[in-house]
Amino acid sequence: YAILSDPEVTAYLPMFPLSSLDEAKEHLNSAYLQYYARPSGYRYAVCLRGEDSPIGEVHVSDSDSRDFGYFLRRSHWGRGLITEAGRAVMARLQADGAPYITATHDVNNPASGAVMRKLGMTYRYSYNELVQPKNEHVTFRMYQINFGGEQNFVFRGYAEETFIEPGV
Repeated sequence: YAILSDPEVTAYLPMFPLSSLDEAKEHLNSAYLQYYARPSGYRYAVCLRGEDSPIGEVHVSDSDSRDFGYFLRRSHWGRGLITEAGRAVMARLQADGAPYITATHDVNNPASGAVMRKLGMTYRYSYNELVQPKNEHVTFRMYQINFGGEQNFVFRGYAEETFIEPGV
């Protein structure tokens, strides 16, 4: 609740800030506990060494996109913690034989794109999407890293029509 009730943390997430502890418990059950029961779930709490209180999350979806996502408590932004956690998750995915992962960020959130580049991901294309439940049109930049096999493969499942942004 302390993390996801912050409007700045959730500004670019597909959710509104949590407004109560009851809502946080419901979110924990639907977004985490049910997810952990699936054999293909990669969802990890980010904690500081020596502490067991989460300050964020990194996850990879079990869809064809293998979308890598993350969020972090605002007081810990800019310290490289998501990059460090992302490297650990990527190593796990490689060991498990995942061929690639993707990640997307809102063009208005360039700090997220910087994390993707630090992880070795490269920009592939941009697309527009109507994001729910916020009902906002967003231009996303899609990044990808291939772990082996077909290095030129580009996941095209985010949009039927994509466009390349000049100068990106």
